[in-house]
Amino acid sequence: MKMNQLLLGFIVLVFTNPIFAQSEVILKDKEALSIGEKIIFKSEVLAEDRKLNVYLPNGYHKDSAKTYPVIYLLDGSIDEDFIHISGIVQFGSFSWINIIEESIVVGVSNVDRKRDFTFPTTIEKDKKDFPTTGKSENFIRFIENELQPLIESNYKTNSNKTIIGQSLGGLLATEILLKKPDMFSNYIIVSPSLWWDSQSLLNYEQVPFTSKKSIYIAVGKEGRIMQRDAKDLYKKIKKGNKENVKLYFQFFKKQNHGDVLHLAVYNAFEKMFKREE
Repeated sequence: MKMNQLLLGFIVLVFTNPIFAQSEVILKDKEALSIGEKIIFKSEVLAEDRKLNVYLPNGYHKDSAKTYPVIYLLDGSIDEDFIHISGIVQFGSFSWINIIEESIVVGVSNVDRKRDFTFPTTIEKDKKDFPTTGKSENFIRFIENELQPLIESNYKTNSNKTIIGQSLGGLLATEILLKKPDMFSNYIIVSPSLWWDSQSLLNYEQVPFTSKKSIYIAVGKEGRIMQRDAKDLYKKIKKGNKENVKLYFQFFKKQNHGDVLHLAVYNAFEKMFKREE
């Protein structure tokens, strides 16, 4: 009996004492969180609408005299790599980190990446399995003649341009590097799908650079072919450009094809862009 009375007294104490009572949290305000802008425009080259996600540095203002480097990110949709790569750019440009200048990031959202990132193949099975492939020439023309001029005419940019591509995006970035290298100042090529068309791109005679380049190539533990091809690309660039290129290669033995990009981009920024104190 006494035990029941004590228990009842404790329950009454808990629910009547204001110390234990729950108070309502009042929501004062709520608004959308934005890290940049979304652009949709009609591409005449590709004959379709294309979407861009644009990260703008803190303090960016169109009336300012300050100009910014531009990082063009393939696979740049919101649900792909745009947010986490923009986060690395923001973090790296903090004054206490100081590995990269404040930069604009242009994420190019995909419509059909197999179509846009691959050149025509002679492999019949790939033609059959991926019937839309082989239109990278159009996409490169889109980047050069529409995308870059659009960004340069609408934002405070300078001449420093970087492209980031992984997997099939790395294949496209490699094709641009070998065929039209002066489209970009810097190339970050991660896990490039150089197996496409039986590694034919590795046999392409590279167009000489007319300006200095920084090139970073990385691959994770992704199987013998992917690892070999990435290293062969590094050797090819190193052999052909001895004076006007800063060239880096990294193998990430603890990362795979799915998680190598984030760490590789951070390391690329440190090696390519880190500013002196």
